[in-house]
Amino acid sequence: MNNRLSFPQGFVWGSATAAYQIEGAAHADGRLPSIWDVFCQVPGKVRNAETGEVACDHYHRMAEDLDLMAALGLPSYRFSVSWPRVIPGGSGPVNTAGLDFYQRLVDGLLERDITPLLTLYHWDLPQALQFEGGGWANRDTVGRFADYAEVIGRALGDRVPTITTLNEPWCTAFLGHSSGVHAPGITDNATALKVAHHLNLAHGRAVSVLRGLTPASTQVSVTLNLAQVRPASDSPEDLAAAEHVDAVANRVFLEPMLRGSYPPALLRETSHLSDWSFVADGDLAEISAPIDVLGVNFYAPSRVAAASAEISAKVTGRWVNDPNQAEAGPSPWPGTDRAYSVPQPGPYTAMGWPIVPEAFTDLLLAVHRDYPEIPMVVTENGAAFDDVLSADGQVHDSDRIDYVRRHLRAVHAAIEGGADIRGYYLWSFMDNFEWAWGYAKRFGMVHVDYDSLVRTPKDSAWWFRDVIKNNAVE
Repeated sequence: MNNRLSFPQGFVWGSATAAYQIEGAAHADGRLPSIWDVFCQVPGKVRNAETGEVACDHYHRMAEDLDLMAALGLPSYRFSVSWPRVIPGGSGPVNTAGLDFYQRLVDGLLERDITPLLTLYHWDLPQALQFEGGGWANRDTVGRFADYAEVIGRALGDRVPTITTLNEPWCTAFLGHSSGVHAPGITDNATALKVAHHLNLAHGRAVSVLRGLTPASTQVSVTLNLAQVRPASDSPEDLAAAEHVDAVANRVFLEPMLRGSYPPALLRETSHLSDWSFVADGDLAEISAPIDVLGVNFYAPSRVAAASAEISAKVTGRWVNDPNQAEAGPSPWPGTDRAYSVPQPGPYTAMGWPIVPEAFTDLLLAVHRDYPEIPMVVTENGAAFDDVLSADGQVHDSDRIDYVRRHLRAVHAAIEGGADIRGYYLWSFMDNFEWAWGYAKRFGMVHVDYDSLVRTPKDSAWWFRDVIKNNAVE
């Protein structure tokens, strides 16, 4: 009896990383600080005051890592370019040594028959732009990003079949400028909304720049971490809160990018925070420059309740998804004062995120229902667990295999339901610097010893190799 679920012919399999999380070499070959280099130096912002200065030292171990990708049968690899490595000041001269690193990375992938998927921005804004003008809160940064996109498009656009403009702009806008748990650590909802718009505009402008530089076959995309939002109860207040969060978290990006407008309800419900005067004539036409594919990142659903005195009184100061669920409490939803994120039942990953694969199916089908014209690729999905090297020198991460297996089944169910999903990238290729959590959380299918930097494929890596080989999950 065949108990495999087969994926469509041509389905793309891969794994993903991000520059600041793996490269290290923070001061090498002309690179200057990013906002994350600076944020890591702020006491209390990152666990154990850890930084990405060394990370996995991928900058110096690239050939080794590419050989390992080939050995694990990866057909595609999603990576990001470090803006402060290529244009250290955020604008101005190009750092040839930094750009050459990515030239060698792309060439090395192609030599090993691994298809590159390039992301222009995965959160590491050059600190110079933050210091001099306020970073993404300054509209001028949009122009600097377009210039940077032009540099990368000219250098690599002939060899990279898909270029993604932004990874998870929600995190940049709202974790970076509302909750403040990400760089640059600002806590102002009005600023977060302005940043979201500037990111939308930067995306649209970069799309147009890339279209003029790259071959007609090049696909241009954006990656969004869309929230699968569930109300805490069936009360009218919580149902309205869930709909509001869908607008603040999802449609603030989806609607201008794919429909050329902001949802009227979003503008109305945030009018006490912002008058949205930062939206200039012509912006929405630029933002809605057509893309070829939508990247979707998913880890866990969200559960929200309407803001109330009762909910506010339960705030513990812990993030709602704190790994210590006994201490977790409601958290204000970033970017609004109308809703709170509230704890959910387990089981959980090591991040404290609930494991709910069916929510992934629901999310993918909802995107397909509302935006049926746009193909999707799952650009991140995976889980952190408390991995350890066993006495046999291996990592037996059965929890991760189970998580990924169940989420692949969820992707397959969405495809069966009519969603046009064309690929899946496991997060992450290897353990790495997990932002505010430092090195405490391991997402990789390859274990990294942070003292020796030795790489050891986990059981999940070999299991995923078989999934790729069979184009199917059991």
